[in-house]
This record gives sequence, structure tokens and C-alpha cells, in this order.
Amino acid sequence: MYNEESFLEIGLHVVYLPAEMENGQLTYQVFLKELPLFLGAGASKQAALMQLTEKYLAYREKVLADQALEQEETEEEKTMQLAIDELLRYYDGETFDGFQLSDKE
Repeated sequence: MYNEESFLEIGLHVVYLPAEMENGQLTYQVFLKELPLFLGAGASKQAALMQLTEKYLAYREKVLADQALEQEETEEEKTMQLAIDELLRYYDGETFDGFQLSDKE
């Protein structure tokens, strides 16, 4: 799992907020300086950091999935912009349903 040094290695800085009393217990809170929307809280600094790590990893997974989807869409658009001869060369001469190439049009 991530710890403070792991975040530093990827260019993110962990900020520890002062501990607060909630319902008679100390609560620690941490967030990332570069992504302040993610706040981890817990009964110990380690628990707060663990919660922050879980939130960051979920965010990172979503971002990577979005990037993969975007790249896939870009590849589809690129294929759609090819000329007929490029399209046939790209697909190695494979024919598609409903696709005909005739000289008599």
C-alpha cells in the first residue's frame, strides 16, 4: 500500500491536519496537496493515510480506465478517416458486411 514516501515518489504531497476530538476520540485527517478533494480520516494517522490511499487508488483506476476508453475512441475515429485503399490495407483486405468496391459507380 501507499505511504507518505510512495506519494512523494509520484509527485504528490500528503498534508496532515491537526487532530480533532470527535465523540471523545481523536480523529486524524490527511489530504493530498495536489488533489485536495480526497480527504482521509481515521482514529490514527496510519488509518487516515490508508483511507486516503484507497480513495486515491480508486480515482487513479477510474482515470486510467477513462484514458483507455478515450484512446480506443481515438483509434476508431482514426480508422473512420482512412481512404478506401488505406482502409483495405489496414484491415489486410478483409471485407465487411455490406461493403462493396466497384469501378462502375
